[in-house]
Amino acid sequence: MNSDDLHFKPKLRVINDEQIERIHMATLEVLERTGVKMTHPRGLELLHGAGARVDGERVRFPAWMVEEAIRKAPPRLVLAKRTGERTVFLEADKSFFGPSLDCIDYLDPETHARVRFTSEHVKATAALCDGLPAFDWCMTIGMADDVPADIADRVVARNTLQYCEKPLVFCCKDTNSIKDIFEMALLLCGGRENFTRAPCLVHYSEPISPLEYYDPAVDKIIFCAENNLPVINFPAPQAGGSSPATFAGTIVQASAESLSGLVLVQIANPGAAFIYGAFATIMDMQTSVFSYGAHEMSLMTGALAQMAQHYRLPFFGTAGATDAKFCDAQAGAEAASQCLVAATIGSGLVHDCSSWMDHGNLVSPEFMVLADDVVDTVKHFMRGIPITKETLALDLIDHVGPGGHYLTQKHTLNHFRAMKYSKLFERMRLSQWESAGARRFEQRLQALTIEKMKYRPQPLPEDVVKELDRMQALWK
Repeated sequence: MNSDDLHFKPKLRVINDEQIERIHMATLEVLERTGVKMTHPRGLELLHGAGARVDGERVRFPAWMVEEAIRKAPPRLVLAKRTGERTVFLEADKSFFGPSLDCIDYLDPETHARVRFTSEHVKATAALCDGLPAFDWCMTIGMADDVPADIADRVVARNTLQYCEKPLVFCCKDTNSIKDIFEMALLLCGGRENFTRAPCLVHYSEPISPLEYYDPAVDKIIFCAENNLPVINFPAPQAGGSSPATFAGTIVQASAESLSGLVLVQIANPGAAFIYGAFATIMDMQTSVFSYGAHEMSLMTGALAQMAQHYRLPFFGTAGATDAKFCDAQAGAEAASQCLVAATIGSGLVHDCSSWMDHGNLVSPEFMVLADDVVDTVKHFMRGIPITKETLALDLIDHVGPGGHYLTQKHTLNHFRAMKYSKLFERMRLSQWESAGARRFEQRLQALTIEKMKYRPQPLPEDVVKELDRMQALWK
């Protein structure tokens, strides 16, 4: 490296190399000795034909089979906006932040009334995500309570694709839904060739902890593999409930659950894109909740991120969530600590950075705006301290000399914009703050959120919207 271009990225590790190896070996042991439960006929057929030991509904994976699947999987995945612009590069320890998935309630930023999430809220939050610069990608943030349940997942995906240009991670109920959502994505990005170059869509799927698959999930995984649609296989083990109460035990089970899906994907289509990960958190024994704000979640997710780097697999991380019901100090503290940990470990595609409140039930546009500022601060931090001849400024220090100042120097003009300036967090003196209206944090957050929600992305061409309408009319 050139001595005039020294850059160190801040880095955190929660497990060492020896522990990584022990977790890997333990994961192989779980898959080989315990295996997973599966009832899907074609899934069982594919796994058995490739060398897995199938005994009724139990599938056990020889170690060689798992390690072969890891070798076949691409270590890198590039995602694009629906416009084709390549923006998310899942590789090594890079982190890209996005919001949460499938919440059921919406916290109105003007009235602070809590209501059911509707398709109009889908449009509003998708546009807000598109307009918040620290967010690199989007999810189907909330459910649509105002449309028939049989097509709600597709309506949500359609509205999100229409109102947000950023890459989309989506969840849906079955392969019929995946096919319709995939068809919409191909329409918007210009066809399968463009999609293959850099997908604008990723499917999110979950095995059931502990170690079980239900048939629709297997259907969706196989469809994604065969159609080169990237898939996330993301269990949600709860330490003390659906996984061992020890952190190491939960990490091992989570890794085994995610890697079992990797094996299936690589059998169905060797080289198909796969994203590894798990939402590993605790059962709070005081409340029995699946905690989204627990620091243990960041610890276990961080360990899994290191396992992904060891495997050279893209990773789906978690940060920026909270168990709080409002945008209060708890929400800010939990979001900030989680996002900083995720970035310093390198947690890949980091979800929940804005809208998973109250144990994953609530979306708040104000929390999205708060988290956007938090993530922007984290990104500034992750740039580290560049050490170059220009930044060391030895000639300038000598020129200004003892007792001088730097306000009038061109060097200051060239560099002060690299500092973080927030529209939300204020640094005024008390007298200035009082003269400016004495607005408290929650008032500033509300005003900034209402301003940000005026943003709308470039509208789709009228003929494309009509085609989306035609597709939606055919959904059953």
